[in-house]
Amino acid sequence: MTAMREKVLDKAEAAVRMRGYHAVSFRDLAADLGIKSASVHYHFRQKEDLGLALVERYSSRFFETLEQTVSDGKTDPLIAFCKIYRHALVSSDRLCLCGMLGAEAAGLPNALNTVVAAFFQANIDWLAKAFGKSDAARARAAYTVGTLQGAMMLATSMKDITLFDHAVDALLAPA
Repeated sequence: MTAMREKVLDKAEAAVRMRGYHAVSFRDLAADLGIKSASVHYHFRQKEDLGLALVERYSSRFFETLEQTVSDGKTDPLIAFCKIYRHALVSSDRLCLCGMLGAEAAGLPNALNTVVAAFFQANIDWLAKAFGKSDAARARAAYTVGTLQGAMMLATSMKDITLFDHAVDALLAPA
């Protein structure tokens, strides 16, 4: 991947996580990077292509980090999962990219909705496997992802990370 393509993706991810998909334009990205809009189009023919590349990169990084974190066999998968969500929140003070896109699902192109849904499904599948693969494990996994996404939204909008931390504490509390 070229350095300029990475720079475009970095700027676009930050912008989408802050303002949403529809509030980001190739012209704005180009201006932020000091390049021409045609240069953004060189890397991403349409905005949908940019969105797809953003989700692919975000998802890949998320799951690579998750697998690295639990690869020692000693780290509790749920703790690792929650820490990655927290890191995404703290490092950017923004929502998860797919959380922001998921909130905009009604107005997104179908292909983009499909990859966003696949990200969430992969989150649920990963956790369900860690929880034991039963129907109850799948329900717990979906609940966990929903709780973390909602906690990110609250913490971001209310500018209070403790709201996220309290949700994580509740998830980690013994049953």
